[in-house]
Amino acid sequence: MFFAFQFLTSFIICSYFLACPILAKYQENDSVILWVNKAGPYVNPQETYSYYSLPYCRPGDGYHKQGGLGEVLGGNALIDSRIDIKFKRDVEKRSICELKLDASNITRFKYAIDNSYWFEFFMDDLPIWGFVGEVYPDRVGDNKHVVYTHKMIQIQYNRDQIISVNLTQDIPKPLEEGRTLDMTYSVKWFPTSISYEQRYNVYLHYYFFENEIHWFSVINSIMMVVFLTGLVSMILMHTLRNDYAKYAREIDDMETLERDVIEESGWKLVHGDVFRPPQNLALLSAVVGTGAQLATLVLLVILSAYFGKMYMRRGAIITTFIVCYALTSFISGYVSGGVYSRNAGENWMKSMVLTASLFPFLCFGIGFIINTIAIYYGSIAAIPFGTIIVVFVIWAFISFPLSLLGTVVRRNWSGTPDNPCRVKNIPRPIPEKKWYLRPCVISLVGGLLPFASIFIEMYYIFASFWTYMVHYYVYGFLLLVFIVLIIVTVCVTIVGTYYLLNAENYHWQWTSFFSAASTALYVYLYAIYYYHAKTSMSGVLQTSFYFGYTLMFCLGVGILCGAVGYLGSNLFIRRIFGNIKCD
Repeated sequence: MFFAFQFLTSFIICSYFLACPILAKYQENDSVILWVNKAGPYVNPQETYSYYSLPYCRPGDGYHKQGGLGEVLGGNALIDSRIDIKFKRDVEKRSICELKLDASNITRFKYAIDNSYWFEFFMDDLPIWGFVGEVYPDRVGDNKHVVYTHKMIQIQYNRDQIISVNLTQDIPKPLEEGRTLDMTYSVKWFPTSISYEQRYNVYLHYYFFENEIHWFSVINSIMMVVFLTGLVSMILMHTLRNDYAKYAREIDDMETLERDVIEESGWKLVHGDVFRPPQNLALLSAVVGTGAQLATLVLLVILSAYFGKMYMRRGAIITTFIVCYALTSFISGYVSGGVYSRNAGENWMKSMVLTASLFPFLCFGIGFIINTIAIYYGSIAAIPFGTIIVVFVIWAFISFPLSLLGTVVRRNWSGTPDNPCRVKNIPRPIPEKKWYLRPCVISLVGGLLPFASIFIEMYYIFASFWTYMVHYYVYGFLLLVFIVLIIVTVCVTIVGTYYLLNAENYHWQWTSFFSAASTALYVYLYAIYYYHAKTSMSGVLQTSFYFGYTLMFCLGVGILCGAVGYLGSNLFIRRIFGNIKCD
């Protein structure tokens, strides 16, 4: 009941309070603010700087918009451009300022043009993009850098609401030292019948996300689940049924007993060791608990994004992720406490602290390195110190206590371990088996099928995150793929665990975890391929952002899949050993 209540509460908070767009309505002649945001090389999406890092005219009293937590973490810093725009009032051509070019300004403009710098504006939460300038060949064949000096803003409105904004740039002027550029703008308003709820449709790339390949990949993944679950069920049920019959057969004479002792092998022989506590129990409990929390978190965020249309607000996904992570921390402590208590753990304080802090501190370590590099390069993507303090306070006063509470509750409810088979005092020696039955091989092979079920969706996710002007919105696809991933991971891990036990190796706990967690290894290898084959990224800043955030993402995927694999294998083992007569 508590899990259901917490899930429902978290879902309501994340999908309503964080995801619902704020409806802005205007009266005729009301001021409409044009916010300038950031600029950077087109090929490096995360290498972003303040718009006024370029030598454009900057108003002395430009107001900085106070963004939310997710907006700041997403690298946004909006500044009022002070360009005079009135609702439904056209502007033919008006001067913004006069910009005198000196050697420093020309150098900065040329660098921006050579590196295909783009910039981003916002009006009524609608993004607007444009390029700084371009290179024109002159009459003698030499390349000449020009910068656009006129911005034409076309705005569509429906009654008292803004529906779309389009920016067209014109009047290119060559960069010549001592020249004064008249920076101008114009505004044109057009009525439209498009509703406010549909105004973001123009930013959604239907041809990219909802094509036949995407549909085929999802259907293929579902068919893989049907085939794999059927195959696993058929093989395991047939094999286990024979094993149960053989194990439960009554012994009538000494000859039959001797023959059975000689022939007896496989998973039944390790019943006295299969529930032996694994090494590094506190660490295993922590990662399993964290993985269970991440699985719940991903489900919450996907549902919130699907129903709340989070692509309509800057930073909504990041804010939802952080808030929901804090609210679901009870689950990590509860599941971790269950694993620790079933294995008769004694150092509860170590288990609780590891569960509450392991994943956040790993992410903090990676983020600290990335943020240091961003600060060194002066990027707007650097996280301010105040925002870091806010995230730490959320963890320290919400996430950490809830995780500890979950562990304490589970410890008091669990009681003594209730394993189906008693653990023997002397560990059974593990015989040598063929190379493909070794835990390391099973762990590496185990992640192949889960990765195969999601790698097409990985392409769309990577393309959305590491490309400009592409918003991921197909959360229905993502939900199906996530469910497929969970089912495939459980099935593959159960098969791997069964063959490991059949090889008389009872060290299944960490093997089942790494067998599923190895999915993250293949995701990271795919990320390396994507970086070299699908992008033109370069530079220390962008490379560190790409591989740093990808590493953080893969850590989450590995812990999530590993926890799902462990919990599935644990349920399978308790089920099969609960149906035999243990000594």
